[in-house]
Amino acid sequence: MTDVLIVGSGPTGLTLACDLALRGVAVRVIDQRPAPHRESRGKGLQPSSLEVFRELGAAEPLISTGNSKVVLRKYFDGAHVNDTPIDAGLLIGQWQIEEALRDRLAELGVRVEWGSSLAGITQDAAGVSAELGDSTVIGARYLAGCDGGHSATRKLLGIPFEGSAEAEPAMVLGDVKAPGLSRDVWHQWFTSEGAGILLCPMPGTDTFQLQASPEQDEHGELLPPSLESFQRLFDRHARMPGIRLADPTWLSSWRVNVRMATRMREGRVFLAGDAAHVHPIAGGLGMNTGIQDAAALGRTLAAALGGPAGEEVLDGYQAQRLPVAAEVLADTARRYERVLEAVRTPGRGTEAGLD
Repeated sequence: MTDVLIVGSGPTGLTLACDLALRGVAVRVIDQRPAPHRESRGKGLQPSSLEVFRELGAAEPLISTGNSKVVLRKYFDGAHVNDTPIDAGLLIGQWQIEEALRDRLAELGVRVEWGSSLAGITQDAAGVSAELGDSTVIGARYLAGCDGGHSATRKLLGIPFEGSAEAEPAMVLGDVKAPGLSRDVWHQWFTSEGAGILLCPMPGTDTFQLQASPEQDEHGELLPPSLESFQRLFDRHARMPGIRLADPTWLSSWRVNVRMATRMREGRVFLAGDAAHVHPIAGGLGMNTGIQDAAALGRTLAAALGGPAGEEVLDGYQAQRLPVAAEVLADTARRYERVLEAVRTPGRGTEAGLD
């Protein structure tokens, strides 16, 4: 039996795993994916997250690669309007964050067990039994569900995920190359209708993260993300005919989704990160909130494993983090509305979500 089984190896699960391993806690990490991804996804680390990573010994490779000073180049109806320098915390791709945490975890003697999906959870006063998709059973004293917005852990526990979600995507995303486009700035093209396309150069790579309003077909139906659609959107908004997008390595859609678990603990099982709360991307708080969840849960589990696990120790995690999650949901919803309004004004861009 291991001390803690962590389900999910995104930034939240890996942060928790490193924290516990550093404390001498026996930990295993499983992930249903067959291998690591290389997608930019969440791309900004706040100072509080970097401080957590410094304590874990994982910050230096990120700081050496990432970019702390970013210039937003704003265009309106195709014309360059202004440049806005911002303090970005640390701009870096999510796959690079996960890679640094996996490397640190390996130094601590723990490796992610890929291709391991969670299929069942049973628990009693002594521990948790986790059944995997291949019928393997892992015993643990505690289990942490860090397995994202579609969390199998949360669903198996029957914990409600309350809130709202838009039916249609608000944005398409991807990682693409754009030969000939300056990599010195984060390009943001907007129009008087509020539509637009953004290309952010990802440090340590030759790719840009693309974000754009979805394209519609002749019937007004939204088209799925594709390189061809990205190029049409770029041509329409950027009006730079010499730039051809290429080599997409990630294609995705994003819906406005504001949901929160009604509780973050069920006996010896805990939820953290997107498994417990999802919200608008404005302000870049999603991944960072999950990292803070992991730091708090690490302290909770270490305290429980190091002495009598009174209910007040275990309940302390939820008591601390559930109100934080509720405020983040409300805050990011406000930030998102500010961004939607701001980008209709020439010279304004995503910095409105940082106010």
